[in-house]
Amino acid sequence: MTKKKKMSPGLIVVYVILIIWALTTVYPILWVIQNAFKAKNKILENSFALPLGDLFTTANFRKAFDTTDIFGAYKSSLFISTMVALMVVLLAGMGAYALARYRFRGSNLINSLVVGAMMFPAFATVISVYQMEFKWGIASTGSWFLNMLSVILPQIAGNMAFAMVVLTGYIKGLPIELEEAAYMEGCNAFQIYFKVIMPLTKPSFATVAIFSFLWSYNDLFTQSFFLRRPDMYSITMMLNNISAKEGTDYGLMAAVVALIIVPVIIVYCCLQKQIIKGMTAGAVKG
Repeated sequence: MTKKKKMSPGLIVVYVILIIWALTTVYPILWVIQNAFKAKNKILENSFALPLGDLFTTANFRKAFDTTDIFGAYKSSLFISTMVALMVVLLAGMGAYALARYRFRGSNLINSLVVGAMMFPAFATVISVYQMEFKWGIASTGSWFLNMLSVILPQIAGNMAFAMVVLTGYIKGLPIELEEAAYMEGCNAFQIYFKVIMPLTKPSFATVAIFSFLWSYNDLFTQSFFLRRPDMYSITMMLNNISAKEGTDYGLMAAVVALIIVPVIIVYCCLQKQIIKGMTAGAVKG
């Protein structure tokens, strides 16, 4: 028999505060979605009313698909974000494993540099990065792939420090006896990493991959420097362009915002257990 947990007055206050905070976070998203189904001339008059009866229309979504290449923008964003997440997981994982398990000359300095790298904002280096990639011939070209690569590389670099800090803390908490046993069986460092470390570190890898994907997906600053052509726009670039040209068409803007955020919300809802598990496990083991 399990005893029912009694609700103390303090716990009730905490739950009330959390519910209010959740409502203030969720309602703006619902407000945007409901206004996406209203005509643009009715949004200002009935912005808080539900889109029922005469207020309901799908014209905003039809206009969004007719006037913008939203599928092309999705293609660019998903390609960039997926490649960034994969490369960050691969490179940061190997770097974190080396820093967590090997002691060599300069390892403490590298650890400090990794943590210090988290303090430098992207806009502090974007000009020099753009000049470097332009000299390489991958920035501001007519090639779709090279332009995507010019965005992917700085975004990978921008996510590496956070990923290495999270993964290093988790790997340090793993029992080293497992790696010693694998070494005794004849495994080299790469085999130990891929066959022992990666399977045991799945929660933290999932957390790093999800956050890297979302940060890349939502990044406007970096993409605005490297994606100049409309046929190569990402989702955030497309929204920024619509805001500049159609700033008073609130229905179209709400429809585009809904099309952008709904997939992200679905992904987060499906993977929230992995995110929470990875963050808490890393905190405990770190």
